[in-house]
Amino acid sequence: MPYRETEKMRLRKAAARQRIAECTYQCVAQGGFRNAKITRIAQLAGVATGTIYRHFESKEDLFAEIFRLATQREIDKVTEALAAPGNTNERLENALRQFAERALKGPVMAWSLIAEPVDPKVEEERLAYRKAYADLFEQAIREGIEEGCIPDQNARQSSTCLVGAIAESLVGPLSPTQTGQAASDETYNNVPLVDTIIRFCIQGLTGIRR
Repeated sequence: MPYRETEKMRLRKAAARQRIAECTYQCVAQGGFRNAKITRIAQLAGVATGTIYRHFESKEDLFAEIFRLATQREIDKVTEALAAPGNTNERLENALRQFAERALKGPVMAWSLIAEPVDPKVEEERLAYRKAYADLFEQAIREGIEEGCIPDQNARQSSTCLVGAIAESLVGPLSPTQTGQAASDETYNNVPLVDTIIRFCIQGLTGIRR
């Protein structure tokens, strides 16, 4: 008679997989993908290293899943901001502020998502991540054009430029060297940086100086 997995066993396996994912997320948030070692993840999760490979085919598959998990959290926050009350320009400004402020508050994870050198499987997820943001901004720009608060333009191209501009503007401030210096400077203030990013992006979309 063939072996049939019991419901209890399925739940135990699901719980173990979830624990591995959570511990991997913790490691990445603390030191990036480069410093998320399988031995450390196994230790935190309370499992043998071989157990990890029963749930994930490879380290790259594990990291790709963590990347999807982390980016979905950020995309959800931007989606909420774009769904808030107000005209399109106000909603776009809120979404851009949400993106930048969350990145600067969690610089290690943000650097890992935006710029850290990663394996090809994770890089594929990064491209999907950027496209998801572009899709959200494209829809908002189209709504702004219909409202008349954004001039007629190629919404798809503009949304891609928007994602590129905000991501690139954060690469320097999020780099490990820069964040290490900022952490030692109690007077460091991110507000001017965030305001500058938003001003540039909104002015680029609307042509209106702020």
